[in-house]
Amino acid sequence: MELKKKVDKALGHILVVIMGLMVVNVLWQVFSRYVLGQPSAFTDELARYLMIWLGLLGAAYVSGKGGHVAIDILAKRSSVQKQRLLKRMVCGCIIFFCLTAMVIGGSWLVYTTHELKQLSPALGLPLAYVYLVIPISGLLVVYNKTWEILEA
Repeated sequence: MELKKKVDKALGHILVVIMGLMVVNVLWQVFSRYVLGQPSAFTDELARYLMIWLGLLGAAYVSGKGGHVAIDILAKRSSVQKQRLLKRMVCGCIIFFCLTAMVIGGSWLVYTTHELKQLSPALGLPLAYVYLVIPISGLLVVYNKTWEILEA
C-alpha cells in the first residue's frame, strides 16, 4: 500500500507540472500574439500534446483515487458479497480493456511511429514520445485496478 501512495503522489506532482507548463505555454502564446504581434509557432502544438498527457495521466490518477463516475444502482441494491464480486468483475473488464487497447495497442502505436520516424510539424518532436503516454497510462490504470481487486 505504501508503494501505491508513492505512485499516486508522484503522479499528482507530474500532473501539476504538466498543468503549469500548459499555463505558461498559453500565456506565452497570448503575449506573443497580442503584445509582440508575432504569434509563436510552437505553442498551439505544445498545448495540444500537453493536454493529451494531462488527460490520460489524469485519468490514471483518478482511477487510483476511485474518483471516476460510476453507475452504482445495481451495486447498492446487492448484498456485500455480490458488491465485492461486481467490483472485481468491473475492475477485471477495465484491466482487460487497458491491457489490450492502451498497453498493447498503445505500444504498437509508439513502435510504429518510432520506426517511421514521424515528427510533429512545429516542434520536430518524435510523435512516439507523444504517444508514449498511452501505454504508460494503461499500465497505471492496470496497477490501480489490481490494487482495487486485492482490497475488495
